[in-house]
Amino acid sequence: MEAKLVQRLNIPFQTIPAAGVHGIGIRTLPANLFKLARGVAASRRILKQFKPQTVVFTGGFVATPMAIAARRIPSLLFVPDIEPGLALKFIARFASKIALTTMKSSLYFNDQKRLVETGYPIRTELRRINKSTARTHFELNSEKPVVLVLGGSKGAHTINQALTTILPELLKITQVIHISGALDWPSVQKNLENLPAQLQSSYKVFPYLHEEMGIALSAADLVISRAGASILGEYPLFQLPAILIPYPYAWQYQKVNAQFLTDKDAALMIKDEEMASLLYPTLEELLVNPQKLTKMAANMSQLFQPHAAEKIAELIIEISRNAKSERGTA
Repeated sequence: MEAKLVQRLNIPFQTIPAAGVHGIGIRTLPANLFKLARGVAASRRILKQFKPQTVVFTGGFVATPMAIAARRIPSLLFVPDIEPGLALKFIARFASKIALTTMKSSLYFNDQKRLVETGYPIRTELRRINKSTARTHFELNSEKPVVLVLGGSKGAHTINQALTTILPELLKITQVIHISGALDWPSVQKNLENLPAQLQSSYKVFPYLHEEMGIALSAADLVISRAGASILGEYPLFQLPAILIPYPYAWQYQKVNAQFLTDKDAALMIKDEEMASLLYPTLEELLVNPQKLTKMAANMSQLFQPHAAEKIAELIIEISRNAKSERGTA
């Protein structure tokens, strides 16, 4: 997915062989270690060709080979999730500075001197616009509430399933923008066709949105989604209350993200296995209580840090300048 997004922006892109080495079976370990070694060799070739002054990491085991190869080059590590994974903790030992979405992440690092809170960077095209204008774009009623349901790039199958089950009742009290992901797209289209004609205009479905994503977020009063790191930056920007369902196979990291927003009374959290029974009553309770939604939206907006990208850029420049100065005095 990331490769396609980067290439879509005409940014040069190269792949590096990588594989996880934690929590895998003994039979898989040798092959993954070999792939990691290949990744380090490929990273060294890239570094020799590109000659970077600074390296920026955002984590995941994919970054590990480059972190090993570039361990003598000044680097910045950005921690998107609140709790860093094992790969991020490994990369952190090489980083000159560590940028955090929130200082709550400082609990997971020993060297506090290298930590800087920047917030979560938002792409410039993701802008909040007037709610009425956004709803007009999607041909939605400006008076009736709108729920945005996000399935991710490939889709969140259990979220899509749970929504399908409650959709006829839900559309009586709200409008829905559903971004299903590619995998469930055929069944989502079929479900739209099977809805009563009077409800179809209240249900807008898409497999994925690019430029229109900001418009969809602007149109909504409430969002249902997983709890990946982007929720820590994007939902505060749009002052958007959330019902968060952490991905069960990345439960720990997504749960910590969701719990952070829940503790701020900006979101509610539902376990994936409880979604079938809890999703509709939770939605109904919020939609009939606009004062609660307004309060959650205000709490969410308090978490927005508008200059995150600029702060990260300034850190990269600072690291590069400091390294140049040190070389000059050596």
